[in-house]
Amino acid sequence: MKVALVHDYLREYGGAERVLEALHEIFPEAPIYTAYYRPEGLGLHADRISKWDIRTSWLQKVPFANKLVSPFRIFAIKIFECFDFSEYDVVISSSAIYFAKAVKVKFDALHIAYIHTPPRYLYGYVTSYNYKKHWWTRIGGEVANHFLRIADYQVSQRPDILVANSKNVAERIRKFYRRQSTVIYPPVNIESLLKQKKKQGDYYLSLGRLVRGKGVDLIIEACSRLDVPLKVAGSGPLLLELKKRASKNVEFLGQVSDEQREELFAEAKAFIVASEDEDFGITQIEAMAAGTPVIAINSGGYKETITPGKTGELFEFVPNKDPKRPFNEETVQSLIKTLENFDPLKYKEESLRKQAFKFSKEKFKKEIIELINHNLKC
Repeated sequence: MKVALVHDYLREYGGAERVLEALHEIFPEAPIYTAYYRPEGLGLHADRISKWDIRTSWLQKVPFANKLVSPFRIFAIKIFECFDFSEYDVVISSSAIYFAKAVKVKFDALHIAYIHTPPRYLYGYVTSYNYKKHWWTRIGGEVANHFLRIADYQVSQRPDILVANSKNVAERIRKFYRRQSTVIYPPVNIESLLKQKKKQGDYYLSLGRLVRGKGVDLIIEACSRLDVPLKVAGSGPLLLELKKRASKNVEFLGQVSDEQREELFAEAKAFIVASEDEDFGITQIEAMAAGTPVIAINSGGYKETITPGKTGELFEFVPNKDPKRPFNEETVQSLIKTLENFDPLKYKEESLRKQAFKFSKEKFKKEIIELINHNLKC
């Protein structure tokens, strides 16, 4: 059985790349087809990924390709249609933004598309870049997105099986693609976190990319008003803006190593996440694996992983209708109230780690293999 893996692009390392890496561990000999590869953006993971058999598209040879990846999404479907998969029996695509699911396979091959989400920018969900802030980008973006939505629906019918990374995304697939999907939660590296000894620190933790839509500004605002210690790990284009908003009780750590990351999780009073309508979310699982409760916005995939009163708390989310403000004041007040009433001793370490174990990498691998074997037999 010859297997090929397909991924949107490789120029950063996040949840989608974790899925790809787990798939590669299942099929270490499988080549990886991707639109664009930039090892410099993969940070500490670059050396490990450089050993893979990575096969890029013609976009790789375009001058200034890294800056053109986003506008070139209008050609993304054609990019993936150019790859030849005629020799493969199983093709697994990993798709969120760049239409990796658009690949064409031979008639008797099995194509499984792992959908992290239908492209957020096509269906009105918050993204890291606000293309509507200028009239010319808004008009151009809306025209392009109209045709891309049509194309996205069409190519979503090609795979034999659609796999959603959460029930939340499965509902989006049903709504936008009019197809049923199988839910297989993404893999979370919890093994070393489960071994971490829980320590009761005095700080709250925020960890992730500092970009629009992640809600870090909301977290900083609430903790600054309450004057409670907050550590912010991660980097991104909003760093300087967020530093201006923060009070002296907020500490910015920048990018952290895996070892530092695990220590931060294990010693935090609670981990706070506030991404608006998160597809699934991985960091909250890592926190629970370290025995730390989670305070999350009551939206998206967080509702599938956090049990209020047992593994953390959910604070209410009110959509922001004022484009001049980064968040809704009612949402800030809801988080403030949650923080004021929060008691870390209320949550049992055993319950937190048990919940995290449901999303282990081994469970992900087992479910993927079972899915392939079942459908090959059929």
